[in-house]
Amino acid sequence: MPMMSIAKYAALPVAALAVTLTAPVDAQRAKPSIEQVEGHLAATRSMTATFTQTDGKNRSVSGQLSLKRPGKVRFDYGSNANMLLVGDGSNLHFIDYEVGQKSSWEIKNSPLSVLLDNNPDLGRIARIVPSQDDRVVIVRARDARRPEFGTLILAFTKNQAYPGGLRLEGWTAIDAQNKRTAISLKNQRYNVAIADSKFSYRDPA
Repeated sequence: MPMMSIAKYAALPVAALAVTLTAPVDAQRAKPSIEQVEGHLAATRSMTATFTQTDGKNRSVSGQLSLKRPGKVRFDYGSNANMLLVGDGSNLHFIDYEVGQKSSWEIKNSPLSVLLDNNPDLGRIARIVPSQDDRVVIVRARDARRPEFGTLILAFTKNQAYPGGLRLEGWTAIDAQNKRTAISLKNQRYNVAIADSKFSYRDPA
């Protein structure tokens, strides 16, 4: 699974978030809860952002992220990268146009299902990880009954201008072989119109 085969960080460091926080101080200091995170996910019907993906050798590639719940996501690495990761509602597909290959797997068998599920229920599989910065919320999601699906560590900042009072800043995906992929986000826009055609793709030759 390519999102998990190039990786570096176990979690996104607070200093790397580099965000401007405008929420009231009391809101920033309020103790975060899994219910608040569920509320953010439920209120997020779509999102676009610029993403940067970093591997274990500190090599980075950037592109455009489009997300539409349930189950639709597109990581567009640009024409120079010659690859694409897209979720069509049921399955994730990684297409390597350079070698003419496509790999597919069910979204529900991926850590990204936490972000893409239509009815997020994190109570059993997720917990809040303590953070030294009251403005930052870190969530670790892992289904102990299905460890082969890996772990997702999500980083949010508190900001009342965004759904549920949180803004998703990025995540780290960790697969069953402990391979990790760090994704950081910028220019997040929530609940914008995204055509379903955005999540189609051209089969490799």
